[in-house]
Amino acid sequence: MTYIERAKDIYEMIASGKMLEAFDKYYGEGVSMVDVGHGPAVVGKETNRLREIAFLDMIEEFHGMGVDSITSDESACVTMIENWMDITLKGIGRVKYTQIAVQRWDGDFIVDEKFYHK
Repeated sequence: MTYIERAKDIYEMIASGKMLEAFDKYYGEGVSMVDVGHGPAVVGKETNRLREIAFLDMIEEFHGMGVDSITSDESACVTMIENWMDITLKGIGRVKYTQIAVQRWDGDFIVDEKFYHK
């Protein structure tokens, strides 16, 4: 399976309500994840999984999501995904945000992921 196929599978899983399953399947034990401009990187699969759970717990209603573009540099083991999500967050209201995710892979697992969003 190529890196772009893996990235597509992740977003298909997320769209079908399987965000944690995608995380468990594709993220490495020492993964570093950061929302660029919103704090330091968080390192470690379990710590990042807890962040994913906290995010899911904030969602009151899921209205949709999509991938606008996706690309990879297979020789450098990097994928980049431009996507959007339309959700209602508890206590905040409905938000639609777009982001770019840059994923660096080692074998079958993401070891570094940076999110650029607004």
